[in-house]
Amino acid sequence: MSIFSRMADIINSNLNAMLDKAEDPQKMIRLIIQEMEETLVEVRSSSARVIADKKTAERRLERVQAELGDWEAKAKLAISKGREDLARAALAEKQAIAEEITAVEQELSALDDHLAHLNDEISQLQQKLNDAKAKQKAMLMRVKTVSSRLKVKRQVHREALDDAFSKFEHFERRMDHLEGQVDAMDLGRDGKQGLATEIEDLVNDEKVNDELARLKAEMSGKDAGKDGDGKA
Repeated sequence: MSIFSRMADIINSNLNAMLDKAEDPQKMIRLIIQEMEETLVEVRSSSARVIADKKTAERRLERVQAELGDWEAKAKLAISKGREDLARAALAEKQAIAEEITAVEQELSALDDHLAHLNDEISQLQQKLNDAKAKQKAMLMRVKTVSSRLKVKRQVHREALDDAFSKFEHFERRMDHLEGQVDAMDLGRDGKQGLATEIEDLVNDEKVNDELARLKAEMSGKDAGKDGDGKA
């Protein structure tokens, strides 16, 4: 593909349609911008060569125009000297120079048209490039904005989850505390300890009963003595 057909394809292309069809619009826009920049460099290089050709043609035109005047003067000189043959030869050279001038002028006109076309194409391509860069900038801003929003949403969700976990852990600690209070109330009340206490109570009851019987016996003995003394 020549530089000019590629440039025409780029200028006539619809950037939005290309980006819509692309799987990776960011990658596509980078490639488009790279292609445009490379094409611009090539077109400007071609323009520089055309400008150089134009300068060369302009110098050539000046030279042959000067030669045209010289052959005109030579023909007049030959006529004044009675040398019609030389005058004819000088006029023939002048005619050839005139034809060359016409060719150079046509060449310059074509070069001017080519330069004008290149200038127009460069302007359009530059505008396309500016549009592409603007789209790239807008795309990067959208990516940055979306990334920031996603980061914020993730942070908010994370904070919500952290808060929920914190509340759940706080509830668990409260339940542990309540269960601890209940367990503390049952300390010392296990089965073995209760059995030992009951047996000890029985022993104590037996001692009390023995002491009670002793006191009753003593009291009964005293009452009997009093009755005997009274009888005597």
